[in-house]
Amino acid sequence: MKYEIVATEGRAKSAHMETVHGSIETPVFMNVGTVGAIKGAVSTRDLREIGTQVELSNTYHLHVRTGDKLIKEYGGLHKFMNWDRPILTDSGGFQVFSLTSLRKIKEEGVTFASHIDGRKIFMGPEESMQIQSNLGSTIAMAFDECPPALAERKYIEQSVARTSRWLRRCKTEMERLNGLEDTVNREQLLFGINQGGVLNDVRIAHARDIRELDLDGYAVGGLAVGETHEQMYDVLDHVVPELPKEKPVYLMGVGTPLNIIEGVARGVDFFDCVYPSRNGRHGHVYTHHGKLNLLNKRFELDDKPIEEGCQCPACRDYSRAYIRHLLKAGEMLGLRLCVLHNLYFYNHMMTEIREAIREGRFEAYRSEMTYNLTKGE
Repeated sequence: MKYEIVATEGRAKSAHMETVHGSIETPVFMNVGTVGAIKGAVSTRDLREIGTQVELSNTYHLHVRTGDKLIKEYGGLHKFMNWDRPILTDSGGFQVFSLTSLRKIKEEGVTFASHIDGRKIFMGPEESMQIQSNLGSTIAMAFDECPPALAERKYIEQSVARTSRWLRRCKTEMERLNGLEDTVNREQLLFGINQGGVLNDVRIAHARDIRELDLDGYAVGGLAVGETHEQMYDVLDHVVPELPKEKPVYLMGVGTPLNIIEGVARGVDFFDCVYPSRNGRHGHVYTHHGKLNLLNKRFELDDKPIEEGCQCPACRDYSRAYIRHLLKAGEMLGLRLCVLHNLYFYNHMMTEIREAIREGRFEAYRSEMTYNLTKGE
């Protein structure tokens, strides 16, 4: 991997990153395809057309269905889904948080009851690395526990200590797997994850611990899970300066356009969130002047595109009125067009952010977007 910062403005940075599956320009938003596809009938050809740089898939979900061993037999996830650009796979660690009623945590790892058929699944650091190696993703995430952001200090401290121990096991196993002849991607990268809820002293101590491991990148996890935006920004203000400046930083599961802009201002490179696809499937679309609900009656005869000047497949060819009609009629094309627009909006916004940083006008862009997104249409 090669990671080179090409421009900075304050703490905001824009970098060029080379991987075995192609280059990434940061800051970047990763389009979330949990099971190897974006919900909303979006193909990999669509992803290329709307400017997607990185696709994100989930280790746990692909393990329980269709199975990582089958995908390895096919030649890995890139070949399986016909995608030739970078893929990041989450580790399954978030499911330790989200599937609370279906799992049990021990030092060895986590036992899940599958949300599909109830069968018992064990996943620890080694198993997560093995699954991600079978998938052959560009970037693998370390297996961690994501504690609730507002959990009690004692629980968070114990959880973070275990996450640190798990990270060292992940690194050892990744090194072993990358040395095997039959590994799908022997240049797979490993990102570690910082945890600690909203306890800045715990976050800082954990960042200082894991940065000594000289990983390929570092993520800030356990945010956007119950804390306020202000608490999230405060954590980033304290933690990002403690992570290696010469390595990419990933803010997991975030977020709204304003969240992303504020994350960039604090030195974050990578983002992901289900908002654009999930909201699109419900007729909620993003613009530079806020979010619109196309199901509102005021769009019934609106002949304008979702956003004037947008070059996404929806805005080039269709009106708000027609897309609203499709949504009301229950036609899949309606939600597909909304999802395509939202993903294009996020990807294009990241292009605008990169250009603003590289041209020395990010703060002006940040102020303008904050005003426009807050004021709305």
